[in-house]
Amino acid sequence: MAKTLIEIKQGLEGHVGKRLKLTANGGRRKTIERSGILAETYPSVFIVELDQEENAFERVSYSYADVLTETVELRFADDKNIASVLEQ
Repeated sequence: MAKTLIEIKQGLEGHVGKRLKLTANGGRRKTIERSGILAETYPSVFIVELDQEENAFERVSYSYADVLTETVELRFADDKNIASVLEQ
C-alpha cells in the first residue's frame, strides 16, 4: 500500500484514460461497485466517468485519502489493483 497521498496521486496520473472498476464503502456494511474511466486527477481528488448503462451518475470524485484509508479500492482493466500500480 502507498505510504503517502503524493505517491497515490502520481500512480493514478499515469493511468488517466484507462478503464477501471472501483469498490467503495457505502457505509452501514454497504459496498458500491462501479466501472468507468479514470478521467482526470486534481491536487486533492480524482474523477471517474462512469459507464452510463450501469449508473445513474455521469461522474464521481474521490480523494486520494479515500484510497489511502482503503475506503475506495481501484482495479484497472489490465487486472492491476492500485497497490500494484504504485509499486511500479
